[in-house]
Amino acid sequence: MSEDSSAWTRCKRILIGKPLDLFDRRIFHSMALAPVLAWVGLGADGLSSCAYGPEEAFKAVGSQHSYLGVALAIAVAGTVWLLALAYAALIEAFPTGGGYGVASKMLGRRAGLVSGCALLVDYVLTITISVAAAGKALFSLLPPEWAVWTLPCELAVLAFLTTINMRGAKESILVLLPIFAVFVISHLAMIITGIIRQVPHAPQVAQEIATGWSTGWTELGATVLMAKLATAYAMSGSTYTGLEAVSNGLPLLREPRVENGKRTMWYLAVSLSIAAAGMITCYLLWDVHPESGKTMNAVLAERVSSGIPGGTAFVWVAMISAGALLITAAQAGFLSGPRVMSNLAVDGWLPRSFQTLSERLVTGHAILFLGVTAGLAMYYTKGDVSALAVLYTINVFLTFSLTMIAMGTYWWQQPRGTPRRKRRLTLYAISTLVCGGILLATIVTQFDGLGQTALAITGLMVAMCLLIHAHYQGVSAQLRRLYMSLESVPRVPREVPPLDRTKPVAVILVSRYGGIGIHTVMNAFRAFPHHFQGIIFLSVGVVDSGRFKGEDSMAELERDTRESLDRYQELARSLGLPSDARYTLGLDVVDLAEDLCLDVAKTYPKATFIAGKVIFGKPKWYHWLLHNDAAGAIQRRLQLAGKTVVVIPARITE
Repeated sequence: MSEDSSAWTRCKRILIGKPLDLFDRRIFHSMALAPVLAWVGLGADGLSSCAYGPEEAFKAVGSQHSYLGVALAIAVAGTVWLLALAYAALIEAFPTGGGYGVASKMLGRRAGLVSGCALLVDYVLTITISVAAAGKALFSLLPPEWAVWTLPCELAVLAFLTTINMRGAKESILVLLPIFAVFVISHLAMIITGIIRQVPHAPQVAQEIATGWSTGWTELGATVLMAKLATAYAMSGSTYTGLEAVSNGLPLLREPRVENGKRTMWYLAVSLSIAAAGMITCYLLWDVHPESGKTMNAVLAERVSSGIPGGTAFVWVAMISAGALLITAAQAGFLSGPRVMSNLAVDGWLPRSFQTLSERLVTGHAILFLGVTAGLAMYYTKGDVSALAVLYTINVFLTFSLTMIAMGTYWWQQPRGTPRRKRRLTLYAISTLVCGGILLATIVTQFDGLGQTALAITGLMVAMCLLIHAHYQGVSAQLRRLYMSLESVPRVPREVPPLDRTKPVAVILVSRYGGIGIHTVMNAFRAFPHHFQGIIFLSVGVVDSGRFKGEDSMAELERDTRESLDRYQELARSLGLPSDARYTLGLDVVDLAEDLCLDVAKTYPKATFIAGKVIFGKPKWYHWLLHNDAAGAIQRRLQLAGKTVVVIPARITE
């Protein structure tokens, strides 16, 4: 290993930690999240949205119609519980979790793709808006002239979060757990204190609210007044985002996952409904409105704590904890986003590299993608929370609406008389109307600006996924035809002698039993007739996010790998050739294949190493992204070690 490579390895170990042991069955339990940790890592997204969601909704009401805040607070709390009930029922029906999977299964692959793309954009914006809102909260405590440093600091925080998430989900949550506790305590204290201190003024406030409703009803009319309330309610859409994160992050929870997932959902529903409705109520009671350079929560904290010993310190604690919790909330994107990307990659909508696990057993490519795209979104919007909230709401409620329709379809298809069928149909009918209404209202009111941007981003993502899927389908179709053309090869096993270590042997690297592997075997013997006196099949069972599901994952992968090798050895016997097979399991196919080959070379000095590789008749610039070149990388390494390596091409005409 070179000195530079060694230095890079040491640096990587310091930043993201040492590799984890794939074969330690305890690792699946230690990496899984208990409900309280899941509440922090997945629910922080929803709870922290109280730093910007209620504010955006209350600003839409306007200072002249602040009396609408009472109805708005009730509507927000009710929506939290409606969606929590809907997603808790989803967890029961689909224990694997995730709106993408539900939409794909119940509404079709294309509808699932739209849901998945909107959800992916949602998780990018989860990270972006959380960090942006954190910057605004923290800089509310500082002099206005310091505001120029807000965006650079936010970008630095994004880089930090990307790094710690490369270490793994549980470690990143444990780092931020104390911050979550301080936020919950300080903001609950703010709400309770704010309400208690206004109790003496309750009759006056109630009279002002009643007068406001009466005046608004008379001057504006019922239609205009309800439209204004509906617009403000739609702007509260960014408040509910964390609810789906729990269902999408279900595979991260400990067993029993369904019960732990529902418990996490109830933790979030209770905390979010109290916090969101409480903040709106306090805005109304304390007549809080936006002030230059400060968030409304900062203004509220100052007013509530005025005249109380230690009030200034309380404001600092509340705002610092809010900023820190918002940073914690970005974890929802880093925790659940890679899972969505992995599912899209498994279904062929995204490059397969997004399934690949790093040595820390996280989908490192996906985490880097999320971190970089969140940084670009931050730079493009200059960290404007109001703009990000609109983009966020549209994508969130596009996913919500498709999920509610999918769940309604699921229960509609259940036989009449199925327990809870009518209640579930009613629940999802109401949820569909609410989610669809918020989505439509946000698009209509914001269509001339950010509404178009949000739809364009999601539309471009869907189009890109369709192109990627079409490419993979074309390649798969040609490989299937290749396999079918090779099915005519005789499969009559023969008696064969054992392998002779002194004679030339073909060491063929294979993966799953299929067209490329068979093609490589047959063409190797056509290219070198009567030369090889036997075959050794080598295979690397790659652990990716699609297989990394639980304690039995490694055993299942080992069984599948051995079954494929058994079929290849049967092919060798049908050709009258002695054979052997070796395999290993792990994360990096090139490193592991190199080790296997060099080990075989010690026993078989006359071995020639052979690998198959898909070759495109007309190479395109995007092929390097969609297809790895493992065969070429292995060839280069073995040639440096002085070994003979042959790559057999399987030509694709695309």
